[in-house]
Amino acid sequence: MRRLLVILGVPIDNLTMEEALERCDAFITAGRATGRTHQIATVNANFVVNSLHDPELRRILQEADMTTADGMPLVWASRLLGGPLPGRVTGVDLVPVLAARAVERGYSIYFLGAREGVAARAAEMLQRRHPGLKVAGVYSPPPASVLTMDRTVVERVRDARPDILLVAFGNPKQEKWIHMHAPELQVPVCIGVGGALDMIAGTTRRAPLWMQHSGLEWVYRLAQEPRRLFKRYLHDCAYFSYFFARQWWAMRKGGAAPRRLDDVGGAPAVDEPAARGTLPVIAVRGRLDATSSHAFLQRAFATLAHEASLVVNLAATEFVDSTGMGALVAIANHARTAGGSLYLVEVPNVIADLLALMRLEHFFEILPDSQAAERRSGTPDLASEPQPGKHGWAVIRAPRLLDGNTAPALLERCQQRIAQLHYLVVDLSETVFLASAGIATLIKLDQLCREHGGHLRIASNSADVLRTLRLLQLDVMLCVFPTVEAALATSIDRPHTTLTGSVLPAQH
Repeated sequence: MRRLLVILGVPIDNLTMEEALERCDAFITAGRATGRTHQIATVNANFVVNSLHDPELRRILQEADMTTADGMPLVWASRLLGGPLPGRVTGVDLVPVLAARAVERGYSIYFLGAREGVAARAAEMLQRRHPGLKVAGVYSPPPASVLTMDRTVVERVRDARPDILLVAFGNPKQEKWIHMHAPELQVPVCIGVGGALDMIAGTTRRAPLWMQHSGLEWVYRLAQEPRRLFKRYLHDCAYFSYFFARQWWAMRKGGAAPRRLDDVGGAPAVDEPAARGTLPVIAVRGRLDATSSHAFLQRAFATLAHEASLVVNLAATEFVDSTGMGALVAIANHARTAGGSLYLVEVPNVIADLLALMRLEHFFEILPDSQAAERRSGTPDLASEPQPGKHGWAVIRAPRLLDGNTAPALLERCQQRIAQLHYLVVDLSETVFLASAGIATLIKLDQLCREHGGHLRIASNSADVLRTLRLLQLDVMLCVFPTVEAALATSIDRPHTTLTGSVLPAQH
């Protein structure tokens, strides 16, 4: 049962190094049996700041199987939010102890990324320190973006069949690459380790222990690389401080400090299903905070032990603190992993505002009532069949989450009809998350339409989806329209105006 604290939209696991190792053991056992990849992220303030303006990275971190505090600012922040973390679990500390664990348990490790020769040197150093360490492979691919990286990288890793994959592409590239290829890697544990391999290999020197323990490691790194790090640290400090102050004030304003148990009404109540086949409902009364969240988690996980999905009714909820938000994230991820969903219903405005402040309003499925959740639970999150539209266009509705799990089905459905319906509009009105795998699918569809003498248009993007497209400048490369109606009404021979106001040349 995960204990999470949400800091600026990013859930952080409340655990020690030993607990992190035990979690890795469980992941490897499960991954060997099922082929599922578990993604681990070691998060520092830079990750959190990047996630503020990168919706894809934010969702990846929210869905990750384990996120550890790699920087002291997160530990300090946790104390101010009333859910203190026991300390840092950094990537550069985790990798060596994980190597020792690998020798004890017979795990194999693959080293992927870093500069040429660095990964091999790090693997060699770890084998010297831990004789008997199984190195499944070492590879530093040529520089490339997530979308253009050679397909053979995935094949190399999958063919090596490691238990643990260490990916050193840097943030956010490594997190996006892992998430994009997780459905096909079949590696039990994948960890984005950033510059940890450079430190292990000795390419980059690490700060003395006293600086690490006092939270001054960043000063040492800044002294080593002032040109590269000064602007980044200044930017991260300003953004993290400003947005954290907003969260801290909201928590303090709501009385984030735990009250006595009898003040919060004890454990949340569970409503019995009204009839066979209905979704179980947990009603949270009063406050969901550091005091009551543990009992709430126990009841929710007990329910999910025999049910795939769960409804949480927040109609009588007065306040949810950072620990309570973490509990909801933990339940949502557990249900999603098991093939189910968590639905939040009857959410008061004050709670909706807190969800938006912590950038969780699109992570959860928020519905008006339990009946709406019943209807949604019976509808799989898949792309629709292409439907004929006006002027020879076909419209296909994309799923809510367009990622590595759903993108292949979207591509397959379009490929089956592309010869007949090669003027295609992809409706993203219900899509709240566009991952790299989904972006790659849209680019592929654009190419297929062109090959058949047709065109692709993308319509009805949410703010987060449009932001993701803009980060890659795909709002200019692809034809983007504000609504499906606008996409269908605009003539093929006319220039296409994007949501940014730029004009694209007509495609022929």
